Amino acid sequence: MAEKKKYDLIIIGSGPGGYVAAVRAAQLGLQTVCIEKEPRLGGVCLNKGCIPSKALLDSSEYYHLARYHFADHGINIGMPEIDVAAMMERKDKVVYELTANVRKLLEGNKIEIIRGTACLAGNNTVEVAADDSKPMSITADNILLATGSEPFEVPGLECDGKRIITSTEALSLDSVPEHLGIVGGGYIGLELGSVWLRLGSKVTVIEMMPKIAATLDGQIRRTFERILRKQGFEFRTDTKVASAKVNGENVETVLESKDGSETMSFDRLLVAVGRRPLTRELGLENAGIKTDPRTGHILVDESNCTNIPGIYAIGDLTPGPMLAHKASAEGIAAVECMAGHHGEVNYDAIPSVVYTWPEVASVGLTEEQVKSQGVPYCIGTFPFSGAGRARCMGETDGFVKIISHGKTDRILGVHIIGPRAADMIAECVLAIEFGASSEDIARTIHGHPTFSEALQEAAMSVRQCSIYAS
Repeated sequence: MAEKKKYDLIIIGSGPGGYVAAVRAAQLGLQTVCIEKEPRLGGVCLNKGCIPSKALLDSSEYYHLARYHFADHGINIGMPEIDVAAMMERKDKVVYELTANVRKLLEGNKIEIIRGTACLAGNNTVEVAADDSKPMSITADNILLATGSEPFEVPGLECDGKRIITSTEALSLDSVPEHLGIVGGGYIGLELGSVWLRLGSKVTVIEMMPKIAATLDGQIRRTFERILRKQGFEFRTDTKVASAKVNGENVETVLESKDGSETMSFDRLLVAVGRRPLTRELGLENAGIKTDPRTGHILVDESNCTNIPGIYAIGDLTPGPMLAHKASAEGIAAVECMAGHHGEVNYDAIPSVVYTWPEVASVGLTEEQVKSQGVPYCIGTFPFSGAGRARCMGETDGFVKIISHGKTDRILGVHIIGPRAADMIAECVLAIEFGASSEDIARTIHGHPTFSEALQEAAMSVRQCSIYAS
């Protein structure tokens, strides 16, 4: 007979949503258990997504700087060489250290960790097929589903893990592809494309929509595409992949567009067309949990509770952007609601970042969204070419764009393409969270010389009061 245990909270999944929720639950006095089926904690983000990709992006950026820009600073080192194995070893070390820290964090908060595959069994019960012990039947007053997402599978583009690959394999290649094809012009494909482009690959992005990175503000997106093309990206928009077949060490890929059909050959083909909620084998039907029949997302209320009282879902399992920090925020809010507190997430103040170089970061509404809603608005922009710090670093591509309400001056959206945009956006998130106006940012003294001065100047130009505005 399966062993039975009782807790206050069962969390299925140990990614940024699950482990953050577990810690908050422990702080609130809930006896908590976290179930994870993978060998290491941290979920996709720490093991196969956010962290390893940023480690490789940083490594490839250093190589790119050494090869093309050190000489501009009077640093002559000759032609640098790439040691892909060492690069991957460093990436793996970063991942290992962070996942080990997650385990220490959970254990330090007296959160029980069970390694195994969990399945809902109804009546607030979870069956766990554990790897290192007999099956367990666990019950709790509350259950939190935090299993994240997995790559979409495209019919006709089945991945073999060697030539036709997903983002997981693209993070662990043992050599630099000569020609990397990427199916999908979203954030994941562009970031991974940047890694291998810097290291010497020819990169072709195939996107069936008319635009890459279609969710970005239009003005930002156009600049983004122009810069990426200048770096060497080739884009095939309005084009779909009809089929792909591995032929020896190449992938023969048939493309279809309005101009007809053609065949391209790649030595690696990365399929990065998006992700879907990872609900397989979770047993949602056993508990009667409702999902969106179109997207597969679990339907939840404002407290992230499903239609079944006591069962909650967060992160990529629920509608909205698939972002680690969204999952963390929802995990904290859900647990606080379970404990009788008031937990909430402001979905108008969730930043998004593309970690290419230059970086792209956004929060709030795009200009297109503001227009479609019929809201009166004002726009202020400022180029990084006008910022002293950007000039000093030779990083003058891009600009800051602030959208404010035309009558109240309240900030509706901020969009940045440029150096350190990922860090600069935090000030803008705080501004939207507090309901700040562009004047509030304009009157806030920013250090000089810094990249953030471009944000202040953009805020000043919203009302055409910048001393540099035309």
